[in-house]
Amino acid sequence: MRIAEPTVERLIKYHRLLISMKQGNSSVVSSRQIGDMLGIKASQVRKDLSYFGEIGKPGVGYHVERLCEHIEQILSSPKVWSVALVGVGNLGMALMGHSVFQSYKFEVKALFDVDPEKVGQNIMNIHCWHIDDIARVMKENDIEVVILAVPAVEAQTCIDKAISSNTLKGVLSFTQAPVILPKGVLFYAVDVFVELEKLLFFLKEKERNIS
Repeated sequence: MRIAEPTVERLIKYHRLLISMKQGNSSVVSSRQIGDMLGIKASQVRKDLSYFGEIGKPGVGYHVERLCEHIEQILSSPKVWSVALVGVGNLGMALMGHSVFQSYKFEVKALFDVDPEKVGQNIMNIHCWHIDDIARVMKENDIEVVILAVPAVEAQTCIDKAISSNTLKGVLSFTQAPVILPKGVLFYAVDVFVELEKLLFFLKEKERNIS
């Protein structure tokens, strides 16, 4: 079954929310509650969940643990992906310290940087290599995913080196620079400033409507 990208994004949000609710010992939740907490229409929540066979009980809602497990099965991968983080500056270190980096879905096998104070060191128990070694290290460790956290001017050079490994299948970029990739390599960019611009725009529209 092919799932549209916006639906996948919402499922990930549902899953994170449900994990948090489980930790808070919540047992049931309604589509309206899910929607209110995530800024999604309740009708969209019901549509998404019914599409995957989850039907809430009228007047009761969804069983939190069961729904969490169901979405987990949808999102889970049959393999643990090997990942490389390129760029161990402030952003890279912040990413490594995030709880998501403890995910069972992927394992960060190698770090890459050009800073001589970092190259050759183990950072959070992961070895940091010079970026010039990326093709060899990716090939030796069958690394298929790269997280890019480098300045924009360095992005394409780093990607070109990773491409030469012949193992690269996907890139998650935290840089604003566009990069050229071979056909078949998936690319997703995270631009915090675009999200900030969106927030400011809708805040402006909200204030305009109030006035």
